[in-house]
Amino acid sequence: MKKLCWLIIVCVVLLAACVRPPEVPIVEEPVIGEPVIEEPAVEKDVPPLQAVSWSEVSGWQQDNPSLAFSAFLKSCSALRWRPQWQPACEQAAALEHASEAEIRAFFEGNFIPHQVSQSNGSTEGLLTGYYVPDLKGSRTASADYPYPLYQRPDDMLTIDLSDVYPDLGNYRLRGRVEGTRVIPYWNRSDIDSGTQPLAGQELFWVADPVELFFLHVQGSGRILLDNGDRVMVGYADQNGHPYKSIGKYLIDRGAMTRDQMSMQNIRAWVRNNPGEMGSVLNQNPSYVFFKELGNEIQSPPGALGVPLTPGRSLAIDRRYIPLGAPVFVETTWPNSDKPLQRLMMAQDTGGAIKGRIRGDFFWGMGGQAGEQAGRMKQAAKFWVFLPTPTEEIQ
Repeated sequence: MKKLCWLIIVCVVLLAACVRPPEVPIVEEPVIGEPVIEEPAVEKDVPPLQAVSWSEVSGWQQDNPSLAFSAFLKSCSALRWRPQWQPACEQAAALEHASEAEIRAFFEGNFIPHQVSQSNGSTEGLLTGYYVPDLKGSRTASADYPYPLYQRPDDMLTIDLSDVYPDLGNYRLRGRVEGTRVIPYWNRSDIDSGTQPLAGQELFWVADPVELFFLHVQGSGRILLDNGDRVMVGYADQNGHPYKSIGKYLIDRGAMTRDQMSMQNIRAWVRNNPGEMGSVLNQNPSYVFFKELGNEIQSPPGALGVPLTPGRSLAIDRRYIPLGAPVFVETTWPNSDKPLQRLMMAQDTGGAIKGRIRGDFFWGMGGQAGEQAGRMKQAAKFWVFLPTPTEEIQ
């Protein structure tokens, strides 16, 4: 009984100290991988998913679904053990070299499209973009590479509340021990301060603190070493503090307007105001830790555990859209009215991706992908394809 009381007290203290609803950013600054905090879904007036006919999926006939089929097969490597997904995944395994018409017939025969709606009935939401950045770095610190990229710290505790409070099963708290107390883990300002509380936990050292910050935002990247090697690093964990958008902070203080907001403009503003760089970056207390991925990894894995496919992988809020499901997206190209309508796979999540019709479009790796991702802030509509019940297929 004493042990249970102590655990409850610890959890209450940590919840009061560091669990606050995350702000929805004006521009996307995501984290690849499992979100640290997921707010329990609240009952809404309009169901989030409503079945529709295939003719109501706007743009379905204009896209070539075979271009997304390899991404679907990757999803099946994680979904094939789930009974509702087994029939479709088994059929898909035999269609690897099928035609566009055969792939379209496969989806229409095995899935029911469901349009995603907001609680007020609106079918429009927000789509942003993310990518895998390249950073110049080294395995040792030097004058050229003074900024550390940390692995998951040895002293960080993970507290799962589900055993005591099942209704709080989506909450995973991070903390550390100080004397006889468990307290919130270091925030960004603490970690990047001169006290260096994580000394000894460095994974790499990089050249640019601004690019390092955006690596935290994206959640994975490639470290370019002086010997020509490229090492992929991926999300390992997070410090438990809520994500806050520095883009919103810059708007609130009048540094730029909402229309001017983009990742490129945030980066430019910070570089042009070096004296304020630290204080601005520290507005986001969230801090991401990384792990080195194997040489065979050509694209980082998302929250589903499968490699992401440029242009066909989507980060979503798994409270409303099942992770792994096909999602048809109707939107426009970044900074354009040109239609962008395509089948994608819900293979990732993100700390800033919160809401029914809220997505993050994976553009790929490197600078060109970053240009597209940084400018993407488009209105979008989603249709989720859910497996047809077995009795309806037979």
